[in-house]
Amino acid sequence: MATKIPVTVITGFLGSGKTSIIRHLLQNNQGRRIAVLVNEFGELGIDGELLKSCQICPEDETAENQETNIFELTNGCLCCTVQEEFYPTMRELIKRRDSIDYIIIETSGLALPKPLIKAFRWQEIRNAATVDAVITVVDCAAVAAGTFASDLDAIAAQRQEDDSLEHETPLQELFEDQLACADLVILNKTDLVDAETQAQVLELVKKELPREVKIVSSDYGKLDPSILLGFAAAVEDNLDSRPSHHDTEEDHDHDDEINSTHVILDRTFDPEKLQATLEKLAQEQEIYRIKGFVAVENKLMRLVMQGVGNRFDKFYDRPWKLEEAKQTSLVFIGRNLQSSEIESQLVAL
Repeated sequence: MATKIPVTVITGFLGSGKTSIIRHLLQNNQGRRIAVLVNEFGELGIDGELLKSCQICPEDETAENQETNIFELTNGCLCCTVQEEFYPTMRELIKRRDSIDYIIIETSGLALPKPLIKAFRWQEIRNAATVDAVITVVDCAAVAAGTFASDLDAIAAQRQEDDSLEHETPLQELFEDQLACADLVILNKTDLVDAETQAQVLELVKKELPREVKIVSSDYGKLDPSILLGFAAAVEDNLDSRPSHHDTEEDHDHDDEINSTHVILDRTFDPEKLQATLEKLAQEQEIYRIKGFVAVENKLMRLVMQGVGNRFDKFYDRPWKLEEAKQTSLVFIGRNLQSSEIESQLVAL
């Protein structure tokens, strides 16, 4: 076990704050050499760019040299593409095992954890790496609003009873599967709820856990690395204790349920007007997540904009580089998205 590279899998639903947790970990690595695998649902490397902007890990100037410790997997759910990109990427990291202390894998918000963990049973990976822990990040405010919860009355007493809530949606199953596989649960974005609501979310999460699991709270993903690393759980060897809605399925496919689209425009936007339009789109369509970069007139820095439902965060992360186009690029993740309508509203703004 001591010779294997410990791997931490960080999972959680869309907008829960996984990338912020990893950025803080990289910025406070305390000398640890950490490789990061980023998996995204969508065609733009938004999360990878955010991680690189932490300026802790070196950026590779040429794709052929592979000198950076950040790898972006951008062709869909990791649980669906694990044999296409995950395996060769892990092989490359294993070759560099003498220069790596930890590997962090950020799954897509739509990924089931167990299929990824099973990949660590493959002989070539099993001999060199082990899953140190699965960490599930929960958006405390989103759960408090009644999202992906099996007992909505416990956290949203004023919400009217709806017969459709008796039937689990695929998103609810996903939320429950991510909790069931966890060695640590992080209640993130606790600053957006009061103490009573946070306590209600905590009790709901405990009910979904099949065994005793440590739960910690976090604002903006700021947690000491010692809390996130060093579990030595060897998760790949005890998957039977982590039940899943999909245990009896040989395969699964998210394509019929959830899709993504992206918009790239060679123009600037007023941030407030753009946010208002995005909020309107989120009301008109079933959009779960919006994230991307915005070019703002007379601003030398790139604006990061992220939205979950009607809740948006935005901040300037770094100056535009001389060689890059000052484009506005946004990824939308949701169900049955009308791509042409999304683009037309942004173009008309």
